[in-house]
Amino acid sequence: MYYGAIFEIKKEIPAKEETMPNLSGSFSGRATSQSTIALHDVSNHDLNLLEVRGVQKSPDEKWNNSKITYWGTADLIAGNGAQRGYFVNEHSDGDRDFGTFEGRIATSGGQVTIEGAWKFTGGTGKLKGLTGSGSYKGRMTSPVEVENTWEGTYQIAAKTQAA
Repeated sequence: MYYGAIFEIKKEIPAKEETMPNLSGSFSGRATSQSTIALHDVSNHDLNLLEVRGVQKSPDEKWNNSKITYWGTADLIAGNGAQRGYFVNEHSDGDRDFGTFEGRIATSGGQVTIEGAWKFTGGTGKLKGLTGSGSYKGRMTSPVEVENTWEGTYQIAAKTQAA
């Protein structure tokens, strides 16, 4: 066995950012956990917490077939109100990206729609230093199923090191 050490002197060149590619896609997901609390301040006021899991479809290979999990809260009066939460995408190579979202839920004629903005807050592996943002639109296809489309742009910080 070899127990020696190798010492390297590295000069780190400041991170530069790749161009901001466009990103788009969709997913169908299902609630795996859901809880609602009825508030007694005004009529039909509910606080909801749920976890949704699904698979992303995207023309960008970095995101196509990644597995999304998101955790969201909704503050609704008569089915309308604010939505916010967190998401994680798990990619086939084990890398992950994560971020936040914030939007509105609207209920009309028995149809529940969602619309808002999302933002990457980071990533792991090849996605380390990930930033970006965009918008999403969707609808509840049942009390526990959702369909979403999304678009935006992203950057991955590229660190170059020289010996």
